[in-house]
Amino acid sequence: METIPPPLPSTPTDGWWRRHWKWAVPALGAAGLSLFAAFMLLAVSAVFGMMKSSDAYKLALQRVQASPASTSALGTPIREGWLVMGNIQVNGPSGAADLQIPVSGPTGEGDVFVEATRSAGAWSFQTLTLQLDADGKRIDLLEEAPTP
Repeated sequence: METIPPPLPSTPTDGWWRRHWKWAVPALGAAGLSLFAAFMLLAVSAVFGMMKSSDAYKLALQRVQASPASTSALGTPIREGWLVMGNIQVNGPSGAADLQIPVSGPTGEGDVFVEATRSAGAWSFQTLTLQLDADGKRIDLLEEAPTP
């Protein structure tokens, strides 16, 4: 007669989650934070991109770059900064813009303050002022004749 060996004691096998939760929880948290940060960066970039592509922004920047007073204060070339603040509202041929545009050149930095309205499809500026960071001096760019 043949003897059957007794069965080996069974060891309970834990599931994957129970064995690996100590590193999986932080990894999932980091992945979630990374996705949230990427979404926020995308949203902020889209907003700034829309502001920078507006006609009011482009016209104001062209006026600053063409201004003899601003080029003598900041040097050339004058470049716009990244963090544009303010708002633009356009409804068909009418609209309004209220912006603060950071600018810099080889010899200085400043902010351009813009208040403009759009009527019949054309923008007109009520305020177009460059404020220099170094001494706080303000240069009114509306007093200069616009260059074509």
